[in-house]
Parts: sequence; structure tokens; C-alpha cells
Amino acid sequence: MPAPPSHSPEVVCAGVLVADHVSEPMAALPAAGQLVAVERMYLLTGGCAANVAINVAKQGIAVSALGCVGRDAFGDFIRRDLGERGVDCAHLAVSEAEQTSQTMILLCQGEDRRFVHTFGANRSLTPAAIQPDQWPGARVFYLGGYLVLPGMEAEATAAVFQRCQELGMRTMLDVVIPTDFGYAGELDPILPHVDLFVPNEDEAEMLTGHADPLAQIGALRAAGVGAVVVTRGAGGLVAVDGAEILEAPRYDAEEVDPSGAGDAFAAGFIAGMVRGGSLRECLAYGSALGASCVTAIGCHAGVYDAAGAERFLQANPLPVTRLS
Repeated sequence: MPAPPSHSPEVVCAGVLVADHVSEPMAALPAAGQLVAVERMYLLTGGCAANVAINVAKQGIAVSALGCVGRDAFGDFIRRDLGERGVDCAHLAVSEAEQTSQTMILLCQGEDRRFVHTFGANRSLTPAAIQPDQWPGARVFYLGGYLVLPGMEAEATAAVFQRCQELGMRTMLDVVIPTDFGYAGELDPILPHVDLFVPNEDEAEMLTGHADPLAQIGALRAAGVGAVVVTRGAGGLVAVDGAEILEAPRYDAEEVDPSGAGDAFAAGFIAGMVRGGSLRECLAYGSALGASCVTAIGCHAGVYDAAGAERFLQANPLPVTRLS
């Protein structure tokens, strides 16, 4: 069962909050003027911060979500849904000017997803809303979607990460890179205060200019990051912490909806950190949750709880190879 909401969380997940409108997979997208009927459509809580928080709560860990929603029905839905899933919402902000962020997700059999998105109230989240001193005893701070949060100015965001580290929290950063993005140093002040950075290989290439994951990791470590995990889709992952560079494949899973697999991986890694796991154990926990995520529609319906993850990992140890 999820942990009950707590005002003293072990984990705080800040960043993007979204109301997702998701279709069941259709045989083909409709042509102009055409109607395609599906059996069901869903309204689901999504966005990096919400997805990670929900999946951390599924591991029995007290967690808070921090972000901004609009004063509208979709914002009410997100707050209610997070609370019912065991996520503390005491620090969610409400924008009077912006509607709640929403994404329309079109699933098509045999094809990648299509998205239609409005940033909405996520624009209103600022570093001033993130007060680490309000979370006595928190062990992990996660920020998701940084590069699509225009209110999160770099120097002030770096100060938040630094304060979290001063208070003894592990800090974790995830980014979302928008279309036509050109990197202009937005991460430079923050990376020295990041204990774990989890880009996918496309994001890492955009940020470093390197296509090779080892070169990506080298550049990010040189920028000051503590540990790096580069996820590579079907290619698995490459990770480094200290002098140890590890490689691992992706678990095979029957894919229904790939939405949220990266967020589920982050949640599993965080759960591993909270429980004192080694890098290998955290990678395995994250990989198990990521694989389970794709087996159902949405970003958390298929994700294992702690008992399910333990059973899966006992039956399916992650083969991790040391590269150096």
C-alpha cells in the first residue's frame, strides 16, 4: 500500500505536473475530418514530478509533490488523485493566471505516441516556491522537467540544490528538452550541486555534443555532477558513480504504452537510494519499475509496488557489466 501523506517526507518531487488525456491504442490516426472511435479514454495524473512521486509512494515511502496547477477542474483532479495515491500535496501552488498543464496523448498500434501539450501553470513554478528547510528529515530531492520550467532561473535553482545538499539530502535532476532547443548553459550553475543526473541518450547528446554515452558521461562529470545514468531505450543504460562505470540491458516487457518509463526508472532508483542500495541495486530497482510501467496505459498503473519489484528482481536479476 502507498505510504500515507506526510508533512515530513523522505522524498520531495518537484517540477512538471500535468493532466493527461490518453486514448487507448488505435489502429491508425484519423485523417482530416475523420472520426476514429476507441473503446476508452482516460484522464490521468502525469508530468515528471507527479509520476515519480506516485511511483515512489507505491514503494511505501513517504513523498511530497511540489509544483503548480491552475485553479480549475484539472488542478483539483491532480491534487485529489495524488492524495488518494499517498502523495502529500501540502506544498502544491495554485496559479490564478494559468490553467493546469495538459497533454493529449494519442496511442497508435505499432507507432510511437503523438502529443499535444500546453505548459499552463508549470510556467509559474519558481525556485522561491521550493523551500528545503520545510522538509526536516527528507533524504532525496528530485527536480523533473527543468528545461521546460521557464520560471526556474538557473542561479536560483542551483541555490535550491545547494541548500538541499547542505541539509543532507541527495539531489537528483531530470530534464525535458523541448523541440528546437539549443543549449546555452542553463545547467552549468546547477550540475555541481547534483548528486545524480538521469538524462536519456538524446538529452545527453544535446547537452554535451557527444553521441557516445561514455563521452557524454565524461563531459557531465567534468561539469561537476556526482553520478550519471544515461538511459538508452532498447540499448539499456550506462551509469557512473566514482570510478565505477556500469552497463546494463533493458528488461524485456510486453509494451502497451511507453509513457512514463523513464519516470518509473527514476522512482525505482530513488527508492533504492532511500533504502541504502548500491549503484547496482538502484539500477536494478529502477530498471524493474521502468519495465513494469510500459505494460499498462498511463505512467503508473502497471508499475510494481515494493513487493512486486522484489519478486521480479529475485526471479530476474539485472545483468550488470563493469566497463571500468
